[in-house]
Amino acid sequence: MKHYIALFMVICLFNTVKGQEVIKLYKGIIPGSKPAPSDYKEESPLGEDKITRTSKVSEPTMIVYQPEKGKATGAAVIICPGGGYGILAIDHEGFNIAKRFNDYGVTAFVLKYRLPSDAIMVDKSFGPLMDAEQAMYLVRKDAAKWGVDPKKIGIMGFSAGGHLASTLTVHYNDVKIENKEKISLRPDFSILAYPVITFGKYTHGGSMANLIGPNPTDAQKEYFSNEKHVTADTPPTFLVHANDDGAVPVQNSMDFNAALVEHKVKGEMHIYQAGGHGFGLNNKTTTDDWFERLHNWMKSNKFL
Repeated sequence: MKHYIALFMVICLFNTVKGQEVIKLYKGIIPGSKPAPSDYKEESPLGEDKITRTSKVSEPTMIVYQPEKGKATGAAVIICPGGGYGILAIDHEGFNIAKRFNDYGVTAFVLKYRLPSDAIMVDKSFGPLMDAEQAMYLVRKDAAKWGVDPKKIGIMGFSAGGHLASTLTVHYNDVKIENKEKISLRPDFSILAYPVITFGKYTHGGSMANLIGPNPTDAQKEYFSNEKHVTADTPPTFLVHANDDGAVPVQNSMDFNAALVEHKVKGEMHIYQAGGHGFGLNNKTTTDDWFERLHNWMKSNKFL
């Protein structure tokens, strides 16, 4: 009997792993990279808060989560976990989010992007953006393989991952990867959860320092202050934040939303009175489900 139970558990594990394909972002040498030092090894410790913190990513990948057959809507989203550009909260703001999207028939790609490091990058400030562009390139290029509508591919990010997502949202025309086919890198929609948006007054100092160093130039701060680069062609955007966020001030979302309004871009923002920073799927201070608000927004804009 024990033998059959063990066999059943192995089969279940195999099926779970089988359903989550891991895709390398690049073939061969990663552009803009330097050979990683021998002691630069990826780590993914589980903290006491049960959140996995992945660090020292040198080989970026996407982990694919596909909805059940017959449930897929054709929509897809690339998810950028947060972590101050120092780690990736890969399950809390990645895998758990992907599974929730699957419930709504959305194919999800969790992006394990390179974290900025002079040890492995020629210019660490653009390494994460290159990976986000490459992810969009691959998902749109191979949309048919995944049963995805190439006109319904969005980008999503949390905290510093929200900064990366918003950077692609406004700088998609600044192509930093090989793109011979000239495939559009513009997300069709953007979802930003308690995002770092600005490198100005209300920035998150740790994220800014990790990305562009302790002594950035004015040009660097200008480029990565994404609220300043919204145009009429910026994709529709959904934002969620908490007023009492002590790490990334709520003004980040408010200023980005104000820029959307100024340029007449479709947008929706949900600001909770409490919740702090990094609440992921579950803001424990309210019974409201922000992800259901997101679901409604996606339906109203015909992304689902």
